[in-house]
Amino acid sequence: MNDSLKTPVSTPHAPAAIGPYSQAVRLGNLIYTSGQIALDPASGQLVPGAIAEQTTRVLENIKAILTAAGTDLSRVFKTVVFLKDMNDFAAMNAVYAQYLAPGGVTPPARSTVAVAGLPRNSLVEIEVIATVE
Repeated sequence: MNDSLKTPVSTPHAPAAIGPYSQAVRLGNLIYTSGQIALDPASGQLVPGAIAEQTTRVLENIKAILTAAGTDLSRVFKTVVFLKDMNDFAAMNAVYAQYLAPGGVTPPARSTVAVAGLPRNSLVEIEVIATVE
């Protein structure tokens, strides 16, 4: 693939990358976000609270990245959710539904997996793929 076809997406309204990656990359009419954890974009610190608070922060970060890319959560067609503890699934899912499956919106395809650990000891990490016009 020609690297000039990839366009990085970046916004100060989501946490800066903490490694050699982009917040998201646009390729054609697709936006691929990097996995987002519950970092506050202003402080760079993990937000306090349980899975509901962390999932909210993660999805707000994703929302900001998609806005910077010229799209929004309604255009997400695939997600991957990484949970530190599968016992958090129901609480994560309740917040996820508010953002990605509000009434009348077809929910994206999704994979959810339990993992041994996440960066900064986060409880949840989410990545998405969305379309942009």
